[in-house]
Amino acid sequence: MTDTYAAHASSLTAPARDGFAVTPDDANDLPDVTRALYVGGPGHLALMLQAGATLTLSNVPSGSLLPLRVKRILATGTTATAIVGLL
Repeated sequence: MTDTYAAHASSLTAPARDGFAVTPDDANDLPDVTRALYVGGPGHLALMLQAGATLTLSNVPSGSLLPLRVKRILATGTTATAIVGLL
């Protein structure tokens, strides 16, 4: 298999190199800080950014790709589903 992007530096504008399913949790951080989030099911997304600020994104549509450096997705306030953390 050829990896066209193998020599590219990992940056916010480069393609994601990995990902993981997200289970919202009020107490525990994600396994890695994300480069972006994919939201498969619509709803509200309560999150904690890498720097520690918490915020809620209201009415995130299905299929959204959000370029956010997130360390936690909060269970309280999150109604969006099928969330994937991209690295």
